[in-house]
Amino acid sequence: MAAPQAIPRRGLFIGGGWREPTLGRRIPVINPATEDTIGDIPAATAEDVELAVAAARDAFTRDGGSAWSRASGAVRAKYLNAIAAKIKEKISYLALLETLDSGKPKDEAVADMEDVAACFEYYAGLAEALDGKQHAPISLPVDNFKSYILKEPIGVVGLITPWNYPLLMATWKVAPSLAAGCTAVLKPSELASLTCLELGVICEEIGLPSGVLNIITGLGPDAGAPIASHPHVDKVAFTGSTETGKRIMTAAAQMVKPVSLELGGKSPLIIFDDVADIDKAVEWAMFGCFFNGGQVCSATSRLLLHEKIAERFLARLVEWTKKIKISDPLEEGCRLGSVVSEGQYEKIKKFVSTARAEGATILYGGDRPKHLRKGFFIEPTIITDVSTSMQIWREEVFGPVICVKVFKTESEAVELANDTHYGLAGGVISDDLERCERIAKVIQSGIVWINCSQPTLVQAPWGGNKRSGFGRELGEWGLENYLSVKQVTRYSSDELYGWYQRPSKL
Repeated sequence: MAAPQAIPRRGLFIGGGWREPTLGRRIPVINPATEDTIGDIPAATAEDVELAVAAARDAFTRDGGSAWSRASGAVRAKYLNAIAAKIKEKISYLALLETLDSGKPKDEAVADMEDVAACFEYYAGLAEALDGKQHAPISLPVDNFKSYILKEPIGVVGLITPWNYPLLMATWKVAPSLAAGCTAVLKPSELASLTCLELGVICEEIGLPSGVLNIITGLGPDAGAPIASHPHVDKVAFTGSTETGKRIMTAAAQMVKPVSLELGGKSPLIIFDDVADIDKAVEWAMFGCFFNGGQVCSATSRLLLHEKIAERFLARLVEWTKKIKISDPLEEGCRLGSVVSEGQYEKIKKFVSTARAEGATILYGGDRPKHLRKGFFIEPTIITDVSTSMQIWREEVFGPVICVKVFKTESEAVELANDTHYGLAGGVISDDLERCERIAKVIQSGIVWINCSQPTLVQAPWGGNKRSGFGRELGEWGLENYLSVKQVTRYSSDELYGWYQRPSKL
């Protein structure tokens, strides 16, 4: 499909229909690979959030909840499967929009859309299975009481999502929240909202009950913050920066509102000297930090190499990195597109220049590719001679930049791996599987990869520790995020309970 001259003009998706933002403002959409303006998106404000939350609240309570929140999981599964089918029909078009909006290679965007469809299908299955888990009995040590569990939707949820995987990250929240019976207000990043707005079109096409999913776009302070602080939003789920996560926690705390946060990372990848296939390890090191332009919260951007293989490994890493095709992301075989925006481009360049000023060595990359004069492109970058006090070691770059340290012993490697405020992910590559399992237990992160980096499976839990947030997405854990557990207990004896003395009969 040829790239369109302009993207579809959409409004805000509220209450099952489209409307212009209350104040009439719109935000330009910039293609980061060309720097061209290709359209605009609505700029919602607190007034629009009010409308969206009201629509979600009405959908949650309509007809006593029978239309959605108290409907069977099988009913909700039908809609989730219908969304998945539409995603599959539109994969090529949605991938094109994602590439134009975010700068990621078209091949990566296609894979993202396949994952989106799979995620909706997976949670359709869990929605159906939820019916069979209701009234689950609780084993009690007494005979005069019977207890069981109900799993109920939390209510109206606010979903605030990032720009690095725009529709996929939204789906990680939308699919399980709808499967649980919640209704939702989705606020994607203003830097990449196009495919999330197209999700509204799909909801219209499949006849999703009005107000079940509302989609508003706009700036964080104008549209995101009012969601976090809204008294009728029962939970907030957020993926993004740690600093924004702190502000969301503060706002939610005023109403003791639950939140789940998937925040930043500075993940380690430890590679030992016993690896027989250096190239295999090199490719995983590259994939762990250069895929999606390094704009991945779990990127294994701290590479820890055993001293016996460090020189040989780095030489091979440079050779492989030189072969990465950096191009317009719509070109066949592109493996590194642009980063998402000029602001992100300048931020990455600043990280590289600061690393150089602090005494690190830029072994490879760090500049604009010479053959690309326009667009927010930056070469994959390898930085060595790094100390643990340097900014490049401690702070998340969110770009194709990997920093390298050498270690001598396993205990030193673990100490370096855990030398971070973050705790989202980590990896270890070694031919000694007992060592790998040993290290997996002591890396302080929510995810550990053995002999790989970045596999993301919808069936497996995703989330971090420390300043990488809390709560888990994906798998059954993702569904539990949006469910409240209710205990129901009845007294089952024909006799009086007998705590108080019975008065005599008159």
